[in-house]
Amino acid sequence: MKPLHYDLHLEPDLDNFTFDGRVDIQFEMAEPAEEILLNCLELAVWECTIKDADQWRPCTFCLVPEKETLRIIPSSPVKGMVDVRITYTGQINDKMAGFYRSAYTADHSTRHIAVTQFQESDARRALPCMDHPLHKATFDIEIVTPPGLTAISNGAVTTQEPQDNGKTLFRFERTPRMSTYLLFFGVGEFDTFEDEQDRRVKGIALPGLAERLGFGVTFGRKALQFCESYYGIPYPLTKMDLIAIPDFAFGAMENWGAITFRENLLLHDPQHTSALGEQRICEVTAHEIVHQWFGNLVTPADWKYLWLNESFATYFGYGIVDHYYPEWGTWDQFLQGQTDTAMVRDALRETIPVEIPGGEHVVINTSTAPIIYSKGGSLLRQIEGYIGADNFRSGLQHYLQAHKYACASSHHLWEAFEAASDQPVTAMVEQWIMQPGFPLVEACRDGNTLTLTQQRFTYLPLQSDAHWPIPVVIDLFDANQNARRQTVMLDQPLKTIPLDDQVEAFKINAGQTGFYRVRYTTPSDVEALARLIREQGMPPEDRWGVQNDFFAMVRAGLASMPDYLALLDSYDREIDDLPLTSIDANLFSASLVLGDDWWPCLARTGSSFTLRTLERIGYEPHEGEPQTLATLREQMLWHAALNEEENVLTFTSDQFRAFVDNGSIHPDLARSVMQAGILQGGAKDFKILCRRLEATDSEHERMNILMALGSQKDPELIRKTCDYTLEHVPDRNRFIPLVALCLNPHAMPLMWDWFLEHVEALEVFHPLLYERVIAGVVPLAGMKNPEAVQAFFTDYMEKHPQTADVVKLSLEKLDINLAMRAAAGNGPGQ
Repeated sequence: MKPLHYDLHLEPDLDNFTFDGRVDIQFEMAEPAEEILLNCLELAVWECTIKDADQWRPCTFCLVPEKETLRIIPSSPVKGMVDVRITYTGQINDKMAGFYRSAYTADHSTRHIAVTQFQESDARRALPCMDHPLHKATFDIEIVTPPGLTAISNGAVTTQEPQDNGKTLFRFERTPRMSTYLLFFGVGEFDTFEDEQDRRVKGIALPGLAERLGFGVTFGRKALQFCESYYGIPYPLTKMDLIAIPDFAFGAMENWGAITFRENLLLHDPQHTSALGEQRICEVTAHEIVHQWFGNLVTPADWKYLWLNESFATYFGYGIVDHYYPEWGTWDQFLQGQTDTAMVRDALRETIPVEIPGGEHVVINTSTAPIIYSKGGSLLRQIEGYIGADNFRSGLQHYLQAHKYACASSHHLWEAFEAASDQPVTAMVEQWIMQPGFPLVEACRDGNTLTLTQQRFTYLPLQSDAHWPIPVVIDLFDANQNARRQTVMLDQPLKTIPLDDQVEAFKINAGQTGFYRVRYTTPSDVEALARLIREQGMPPEDRWGVQNDFFAMVRAGLASMPDYLALLDSYDREIDDLPLTSIDANLFSASLVLGDDWWPCLARTGSSFTLRTLERIGYEPHEGEPQTLATLREQMLWHAALNEEENVLTFTSDQFRAFVDNGSIHPDLARSVMQAGILQGGAKDFKILCRRLEATDSEHERMNILMALGSQKDPELIRKTCDYTLEHVPDRNRFIPLVALCLNPHAMPLMWDWFLEHVEALEVFHPLLYERVIAGVVPLAGMKNPEAVQAFFTDYMEKHPQTADVVKLSLEKLDINLAMRAAAGNGPGQ
């Protein structure tokens, strides 16, 4: 049974939050069928009919809620071309899934729009359908809107007909052949902004926000131009809408021709959008436009191949930004934000392969996203380095052309790469995609012989015989710091490499394109690298890699914290943003885990980097500075404030008072100044920020304020922040101050008890956002009483099995932190 086409008619009621629907589905039946099974969830079905000649004849049907299924039983078996009509009613819910409502304020009153979010399996909340990516079909959509409202869908509007009752009927262009999760429709009041150079690209937002669409729409046009050129296939729709949605659980969604975003990831507000915010708008916009080819044009044959969507969108999302703004250091940020994030997640014993087994329901969540998005994107970078950029592009063009408007599996991609490169890509790649985890490469030099070994890397001990075919890139340095690059394939547990007499030092994973950790087992080799680092004898990404891998060894118990601090001595001349951002983040992470005994030592080390860097780059942003400095400054100001650095406290206090008095602050300082200001402030400042939060129409400013509210020091204000969050913060953002409190050393000890007291209120969060709270609370706040945490979740997972993935992940992180604290002892020298 194969769906060919859907005719969908909808009449939403935004006063009562219901909708009436009628869908006609045309099927092709290869064999006689005695029943038709469709996915259906939370819909009241009134009638099912099957077309017989020119007559619609009623047939028996029943809903099976536990299977999310509508079962239609014809009076006799059907075969060939079969038309089914279903009449039904549904709820415009408040779950940020399916067909849902989103609230906003205009003219001092609350108004609503209704929009859809269907990935992975929520189209069934809006229409009975075959809700799986394999079942592609075309769609004709018509929507009858309440008076004064407009409608949006995947295609452009073809007709707009006033109705006698004041409503309006909108009809849209037929969609390409596509999966149900890519369907979109929205109803409400909207303002638009059309790109002047490419009329296909248009921004859509709530009334009064159109002027903030220009930045995102302009970059959207550039990203569309890049994709059409790089992939060699024109964009197949007549329009591409970029739509800002106030209530949205995810970051964005690639609905074909109608891409939806959180407001802060599309709207650009010059008063409140920071340099990092601008870059995120560009990255996310590019990510979603890449999906118009990877996911929409060529769709995974099953959810287990979801990585074919998300890994490519992640990788090219950064690549497109780098293409237009190379000065932003985008690939450096890919290492810190994607590769390192993926490695931290994948180093858990509880991990998953990139190609997830199963596939009927693969949920994008706290557990899976770092693997599907970040690890997958990092592996694509490794593959491109292995086969070359030209072969990589040629292979992708072949893959897209061969499977357009259809579905594909992983092997189709490998075959395309092999055809383009004439290299054994399948043999190299399959173990990386199908096997959980990633390798640790250990390097040991004995005279003129370098021995490389590999094993699976995990923070906690694990017996594993897994191994990978690793294209190991090595830079060999002579006494004058001249480097010669060598690549070897480490496809066995051990490999020896002869070295010349002139080799004074070597760096494994040169260029940091490989997805593996490195451990140098000989102290003299680490000392040789340290000398190169001090003299800036290797590029920033390699200086980043040496210390970042070393810190991972500390977390795994394979190196000590004093040894890591000794290595950091060689970074005393460091001026590049990438290694400095990582060093600062690692020291802050260690201080949260190791606690009061280590805090003074780690604070001193962190402050030595922070103050030196801030004196060099300036406490305030200046015109024309590199984009990455804004991120580094913001992070360092906040951490220095926590470390009670007097100069930073004075600066941020002055800035905060000026902000309170006149309401303005440089966007690149706003978050850190608000955080530091509330850290030093009291109840009065808490109320000021709360009033500001309720008055602003900028999602960028809302998020800055919510982060700041999670930066309290006073226990009473911490409790007030938690209560205020549950009572007044919109569902989409409630996790933000709660997670911030879990990363605040003053609040961290209080958060486990608070979680227990309010778990029932937290359970009503959107599942993804509730997971973020669990993942924020357990690993750090749980260190206060780990036995109680473990006991609570043992029983909790049985009653709430949908939380099992994030709970197991969080409990393992808790164990890692406890082991790291135990290994470090009671402070330096203990």
